[in-house]
Amino acid sequence: MSSAYVPGLTVSDFMELKLERRLPLKGKVVVKVGQKVSWNTVVANTLLPGRVELVNVASKLGIAPEEVLQAMRRKEGEAFEKDELLAQSKGLWGFFKSNLYSPITGTLESVSEVSGLAVLRAPASPVEVNAYVNGEIAEVMEDEGVVVRTQGAFLQGIFGIGGESAGEICMFCKSPSEETDINALSREHCGKILIGGSYTTCAFLKKAVECGVKAVVVGGISDRDLKDFLGYDLGVAITGSEQVGLTLILTEGFGRINMAERTFRLLQANSGRWASVSGATQIRAGVIRPEIIIPLSERPERSENAEKAEGVKGLAVGAAVRLIREPHFGELAEVVSLPPEPELIPTGAKVRVAELKLEGGEVMRLPRANLELIEN
Repeated sequence: MSSAYVPGLTVSDFMELKLERRLPLKGKVVVKVGQKVSWNTVVANTLLPGRVELVNVASKLGIAPEEVLQAMRRKEGEAFEKDELLAQSKGLWGFFKSNLYSPITGTLESVSEVSGLAVLRAPASPVEVNAYVNGEIAEVMEDEGVVVRTQGAFLQGIFGIGGESAGEICMFCKSPSEETDINALSREHCGKILIGGSYTTCAFLKKAVECGVKAVVVGGISDRDLKDFLGYDLGVAITGSEQVGLTLILTEGFGRINMAERTFRLLQANSGRWASVSGATQIRAGVIRPEIIIPLSERPERSENAEKAEGVKGLAVGAAVRLIREPHFGELAEVVSLPPEPELIPTGAKVRVAELKLEGGEVMRLPRANLELIEN
């Protein structure tokens, strides 16, 4: 029997999370198992080797490669400053000497009497990895990093840009359908994570950067506004390393799309609380979604419907899903039934479908491949 892959999107008011925090190469872990940490606590550090620069000493001094070692004024492993004398030729009868000055600050790594090249190494760059969220250290990976355990609300978006950040959640819009108003933005929003509604613009994001906003979470944005904000077209690689001054998370997609009611209400219920956010996104193999993590000390009170929804796992009757194809793109629905046999759809294909009940009460049957599961 045929089947269809249904991607999942997590929107949960409370769950336990374990987050790996790894160094790019081996270094030193500076925390212990069981230690309480804040989002900005440094948990591990290391040194990234500096860039290498090759200098053709023989060519620059006009000497033979085998004479280079004798011409060097610094030994291998010795440090020097930029523009400091690095090598000097013998000259003629002690006169007319040629000097070579270092183009960088660093150390002399090696010298070759075969090629006449000197290898210079720039100073190492310190790298620190922080905890990212408020929680505790659950595991230490020796010389590599840690696993941070926390609990609280966890929401995933569709797309994002910008790296990791943290701040206080601030409801900037009053409803999921409201657009961000640039005139309402001020310095009072400095350090905040602004929760918008259906849409934002390049102009709003640029002013948000000027105001010191940490992140903007909104339903959608146009691809042109995103390009204008970044200054270039995004490729298909992973996002999250953009240096744009804030983190942007789209909960629904591109265009004017109301933020899902459930997502908006969950963020509204946590207004004023501290949250960690990341805009890192990868939509191909090894999917990475932008995320919002709101640490909580205890599970909030839940409605009967929320308890019922939590008991539904995977694509099953009662599961919450988002429609990801027009003409109902972005709308939420509940699975009413899952017919076991493939059905013929208007395109002529025979696929497995799901019977859905939209939030407005309308019931329809759609291919399961047109759905995105909203996991609790």
